[in-house]
Amino acid sequence: MKIALVSPYDWAVPGGVNRHVFNLAQHFLRRGHDVTVVAPASKRSGEEPPYLHVIGHSSIGLPVSGSVANISMSYNLASRVKKLLAREQFDVVHVHEPFAPLLPFQFVRFSEATTIATFHAARDSGSRVYGYTQFIIQQWWHRIHGRIAHSQAALDLIGKYFDDDYRIIPSGIDYARFAEETVPMPAFMDAKRNIVFVGRQEQRKGLPYLIEAFATLKADMPETRLIIVGPDGGIRPACERYIEKHNVEDVIFTDFVAEEDLPRYYRSGDVFCAPNTGHESLGLILLEAMASGVPIVASRIPGFAAVVKDGEQGLLVPPRDSDALCEALKRLLSDAGMREAMGRAAAQHARNWSWDEVSSEVLAFYEETAANRNGNGA
Repeated sequence: MKIALVSPYDWAVPGGVNRHVFNLAQHFLRRGHDVTVVAPASKRSGEEPPYLHVIGHSSIGLPVSGSVANISMSYNLASRVKKLLAREQFDVVHVHEPFAPLLPFQFVRFSEATTIATFHAARDSGSRVYGYTQFIIQQWWHRIHGRIAHSQAALDLIGKYFDDDYRIIPSGIDYARFAEETVPMPAFMDAKRNIVFVGRQEQRKGLPYLIEAFATLKADMPETRLIIVGPDGGIRPACERYIEKHNVEDVIFTDFVAEEDLPRYYRSGDVFCAPNTGHESLGLILLEAMASGVPIVASRIPGFAAVVKDGEQGLLVPPRDSDALCEALKRLLSDAGMREAMGRAAAQHARNWSWDEVSSEVLAFYEETAANRNGNGA
């Protein structure tokens, strides 16, 4: 098949949707398909995949659900999209977040191929954007032939505004990469027990609650360390002020970590902690840690509860509750047997989200949708 995968988000800025698109492309190529990834890109590093086709060379950051979405707001996208579609004659056009401004919508407008849409976003309180634009979007809804929800949380959001048939197909993880035995980071291999956090330091990731919990925990369990992996998303200065004010020791900020080193950081953890406050479609970061055999302490939010069963692969606590977070961390760090049992269960459970399985399911959905479309004479 000749497949176009379309992302609305700046390819130069790391993010979950772009990582999802990249992994789909890689697995489709391995299966012999012809793949083009279309996305805006504000800058080029020279390391982009050869199949990337850039439409939109600038982006702006828009606040979305406690994070920032970097999208292209160029208004000359339509002609470039039409030319690409006419030249390439794709069999399948797969748009991600089809009504995010502005690139994916042009493919919905002009594609004559079998058009698939994946809805990634999850927001507990609903979407003002969908609420305000529902009647406009409805005019173009029929242009989408197959609809994928990234998770039950994503389906709950989009289904609230557009009642239709959806297939839930989650993202995957490179299970073999994270499950493979690897050497932990030497700097953290001492007598201390390590709590690892991985994620962008922004409000919805809940890092301040973890730091508060760790400050309390540290008084009772001095031989503990908190390792924070990921770039600053705007809240690091406030976190550092709290740490300094309360004299909290053994909090390590690692900033940027090379992709090849990420499994080593997971392996350095006795516990992986994700204190996110909400708006998470699926706990992929949890699955990576689980594949590494690390037990989880995480917020009980829909996207996380979909991948971790409380008491089996880890412990779930109410979001925004640093006291509950502290107690759960203390419970796991005090019980080596529990950590070992939950780590084994986590590694086994994470197998279900391998990219091999997910990419096969997506390809099967393409074929099913195309067959249904042709059978209906569309």
